[in-house]
Amino acid sequence: MTLTACPLFINGEWATPKIAATPVYNPSTGEVIAECPAGGVDEVNAAVEAAHAAFPGWRDTPPVERARVFFKYRQLVEQNFDLLCRTVSREHGKTHAEARGSIFRGLENIEYACGIPTLLFGDSLKNIARGVDCETINLPVGVCVGITPFNFPAMVPLWMYPLALACGNTFILKPSEKVPLTAVLLGQLLEQAGIPKGVFNIVHGGRPVVDALLTHPKVRAISFVGSTPIAKHIWETGTKHGKRVQANGGAKNYIVVMPDADVGKTVENLATAAFGCAGERCMAGSTALTVGAAAERILPDLVKAAKAIRVGPTDRAAQPDMGPVITAAHRDRVLGLLAAGEKEGAKVIADGRSVKVADAPKGFYLGATVVDGVQDNMTLAREEVFGPVLNVMRMDDLDAAIEQAGKSAFGNGAAIFTNSGRAAREFTMRVKAGMVGVNVGVPATMAMFPFTGWDDSFYGDLHLQGKEAVQFYTQQKVISTRWFGGDVGDVWKK
Repeated sequence: MTLTACPLFINGEWATPKIAATPVYNPSTGEVIAECPAGGVDEVNAAVEAAHAAFPGWRDTPPVERARVFFKYRQLVEQNFDLLCRTVSREHGKTHAEARGSIFRGLENIEYACGIPTLLFGDSLKNIARGVDCETINLPVGVCVGITPFNFPAMVPLWMYPLALACGNTFILKPSEKVPLTAVLLGQLLEQAGIPKGVFNIVHGGRPVVDALLTHPKVRAISFVGSTPIAKHIWETGTKHGKRVQANGGAKNYIVVMPDADVGKTVENLATAAFGCAGERCMAGSTALTVGAAAERILPDLVKAAKAIRVGPTDRAAQPDMGPVITAAHRDRVLGLLAAGEKEGAKVIADGRSVKVADAPKGFYLGATVVDGVQDNMTLAREEVFGPVLNVMRMDDLDAAIEQAGKSAFGNGAAIFTNSGRAAREFTMRVKAGMVGVNVGVPATMAMFPFTGWDDSFYGDLHLQGKEAVQFYTQQKVISTRWFGGDVGDVWKK
């Protein structure tokens, strides 16, 4: 089988260095489809130097002209939408519908970046003192880095570099070595859109590349999405070396189901939140907190819905409801967590562990799984599973559910399903999470709002997306002006 090329992009040149490489799999079949170069310090130095040299010219390019590049980029992404979807499905395993949805979310970030002339507006006040005017301007910070995860090969990079570049920075993207092909395709389209040499670069590799980026003296800002342990390392190492850092980590997201919730809509949303993208997302609704009689009302239909989810390969025309997980090792980790849950007393009431896919026997498959009777001292309750598994924990009342959610070290998302405005208001005000949904199972935000994880789900001060991201990718300068002559200045003439 011919392997797909996976080059680096440095200073406007595509090249595949003769260095060690890691395999890239098609999770649907288990086949190796590419080899990702395992770069190191040399590749990082070349990319940083290129970005640093390109920064002055790009910084001084008028924001209106920078925006035009992204109007063109949006057009190219839209024209190549189906190719991007197929690439995401092939190297990640998302269904075509999931791939399309994720790329649409990325496209919204490009559209947001197109508004950069307005987003960079500062403030001004005339005569702040006699004859003195004051204004603020927002300037780019310099060389920025994006380190992105495997679970959203297109969307998460597009959360970062369009806005960073539109603000006038230069950028180095380090995609996950598990899914580098989508990043390469996105980079090729950005090159076609007219991005100047050195302004945008792509490097590949593992921890040596990450650590070289974190410690390089010419890197000014770092954006990251991934697991909490790595997010903490990114934040600690980057800030220690004087970088701005926004590091998004893992999650354990709770969905509270009240006794008055609409059964059909709740089950539909629970299934989507827990099993969409095979559960491999930091906004997955991984735990249902059923209050009072809610469990008896929804669990029968929820189990039926889970068992009805068709699992299969996503790299062909006929599409399943859910695709594979990313690797065999990740599948085995999820299986281990389920085994631990059973050993500790939880009960699997919809079991996806025995799923078989006849036409793709070597794919990395798990079926939708529901586990009842989970207690907060169990491994399943503490660990982020990152797979198609929904825990069910039974609560006596809303207070107990909010208290349970508050025990988590994470704080990404939370949701409640209810017809009670009072219960919804109480929940939204008291639950410990940065993003909250009311009858919305996955309260992930759009491009104009920040992605506001809390606690161990986020390290830093300014979040991805929205106005906070503009602040992160710029630094503010305050200018006070006074002109002498005539009757202005320090002298007041009566």
